[in-house]
This record gives sequence, structure tokens and C-alpha cells, in this order.
Amino acid sequence: MKKLFFIKKRFSLHGGAENYMKTLVSRLKRDYDITILSTHWEPSEGICFSYIPSSQITSFLSLFTFNRNVCRAVKDKTPDCTISFDRTLCQDVYRAGEGCHAEWLAIRSKQEAFYKKISFKINPLHRLLLSMERRLFSDTPCIIANSNMVKANIIKHYAVPAGKIHLLYNGVDLERFTPVSKEKWRKQVRNSLTLRPDAKLVLFVGSGFRRKGLQVLLEAVSLMKDNEIRVLVIGKGPVHKFKAKAAQYGIAGRTIFLGPQKEIEKYYFAADLFVLPTLYDPFSNATLEAMASGIPVVTTGNNGAAELIENGKEGFVVDDMLDAQELATRMAAALSGADHMGEAARKKAGEFSIEKTASAFAEIIDHVIDQKKL
Repeated sequence: MKKLFFIKKRFSLHGGAENYMKTLVSRLKRDYDITILSTHWEPSEGICFSYIPSSQITSFLSLFTFNRNVCRAVKDKTPDCTISFDRTLCQDVYRAGEGCHAEWLAIRSKQEAFYKKISFKINPLHRLLLSMERRLFSDTPCIIANSNMVKANIIKHYAVPAGKIHLLYNGVDLERFTPVSKEKWRKQVRNSLTLRPDAKLVLFVGSGFRRKGLQVLLEAVSLMKDNEIRVLVIGKGPVHKFKAKAAQYGIAGRTIFLGPQKEIEKYYFAADLFVLPTLYDPFSNATLEAMASGIPVVTTGNNGAAELIENGKEGFVVDDMLDAQELATRMAAALSGADHMGEAARKKAGEFSIEKTASAFAEIIDHVIDQKKL
């Protein structure tokens, strides 16, 4: 059997990229001998892992040593095709699921103080990431972007020919995230959160609260006239800092922080609206999960998943990611039309099953293998 190597530095069963990779591997393992090269993983039935050591002293050394060691492993084993989900320099296919670091720094530079902007230019980690991006986008035969936004970012910063980049949106598990399960969980979850029957629940899901725009969301809720709106925050981040922000905006009693949750689908079913005013997100899996669960979405144009949303149909895309008043206005409109927008969101998500996306990815891999034979 032909050998495939998948590169993922950290493999968690609950990560979006890992779930996508797991589905892809399950589709390919009947025809290929597949190994995931990783430094840290959670065991998963039917998936073979190979340990790749990396230094844990600093982020710079961790990235540098992982790339060095994984490239040595690829060279020694000579697989038929190597697919990387992380920034490395020895793959045949690179999935740019983390977006474009050069674009992220450009966005941050517009928000940060002068000294911070200078640090972007001299910080060894940023310099290494930019150097690796330059090389991998130049040398990798096939690049997969998960949104047109990311594809445009790569072309803008690295002048990569458009024909070298394949657009392939993320997929979603339509059986796990389905409105059919709403009746089962909605009342139970809302009771556990001690919500009044007429409360409107706005859901935020994301780790890295600052980048995901949580502060703008909290400010926007404080500007809305409806005092029955509640905000549920799920994910990793500096909770104490953002609890203080909620108090500053006068909505501490209406904001709930739960941390990461494994059965995230329950909370989509309990929510009336999903909001992610992110500064930069190549393609938010949570956005597509919310749509599949049958709730409307309000997000920013800096979310690749916004390409699936038509204003006033599946939700709204705000123009200014830092404008709390615009966000508040869009949220109010989405809540008033939540039923029909939720139906439209589910219909749109139905076009992007994770199985369909994984099959399209498999076709790209097969094409790359055929090209290597020429």
C-alpha cells in the first residue's frame, strides 16, 4: 500500500483541524498506509502515530526543532505523499488552516502601540514564522486554502500563483450538529444556566478571547436595549480580565463563562444567535457548526467562514470589526429574524458536510501522487 504522512504537531480529538484530519484519514486508510507525525496526541482508534520530538523551552525552539525533526523523518521514510496541517518545510501538500501569519501581523499592527509593532519585526518567533511561510509557499507543490480570504492573503504577501492554491472550505458533521437534536438539549441546558424562558442567549465560542473579538461583543451587548439578552462564552482565555470588562460595561450579571466544553453541540441548541466578531480567523469551524445547528450568525469579514453568509439571510457580516454599535445593530436584526435565518443557515451548512470536504481533499492528494510519478 502507498504510504501517506500527515503532519500535525499537536493532535487533540476536539480540535477542528484534527477532526477534519481524522475524518480524512478514516476515508483513506482502506487504500493507504497512513501515519500521523506528531509531538503530542490523544490516542484515537484506527489512527497510527509516530512521535516527533521537539524542544519545549520556547515557542521559537519548539517550532524550529519540530520542523527539523519531522523533515528528517519524512526524508528517512520517503512516503508517497506528505500532507502538513502545520507550518513545515517538507510536505507535498500544505493546508493553510492557520491562515497567513504576515496578514495577521498586518492586522495586529493597526491595533497595537508603536513598541509592539517594532517587536513584530525583531521577535525571533515572528521572524521564523515569516521565513518559513515564505519558503513553504514557494516550495510546496500544492497549497490548500480554506477560504478565498486566505487565498488572497497568500497571493498578496507571497506572490504565489493563483493556480497553485486550491480553495477547499472546511466541512461540518451534519449529524452531530443538527436542529433535530434541539428539543432534546435546549430546555435542559438553559435550565442548567438558570435562564428565564424569555431570555435570548447569544453564544460566543473561541479560544483567544482578544483575537476572537470578545471585548467588542460585550460592549455591543451593553449598547442593546433588550435587557433579557444573555452572553454565553465558551473557550480558553483570560476569564478574569473579561469578567472585569463585562462589569465595566454593566453586564456582568448577564455574562456566563463556562470554559472549554467537549459536548459543544448542546450549547448551540440552547442559543438563539452565534456571534464571533473576530479580528482574524482563516475559517471558523464554530461558525459553520452554529449554522449547521440552525442558528443565525453575526461575524466579521475577517472570518473566512463569512463567505458563506449573505447579509439578512443566514445572518450578518459586519464591516468594521471594532465597531460595537454596528455589531449591536446587526445582532438585534438577527435576533428578530432568528427563526428564518436559522433555517437558511442550516440549509447553507448542508452544502459543506465534512465527508464531502474530506473526499475533495482525497482527490487532491491522489492528483499530487500522480503528478509525482510524472
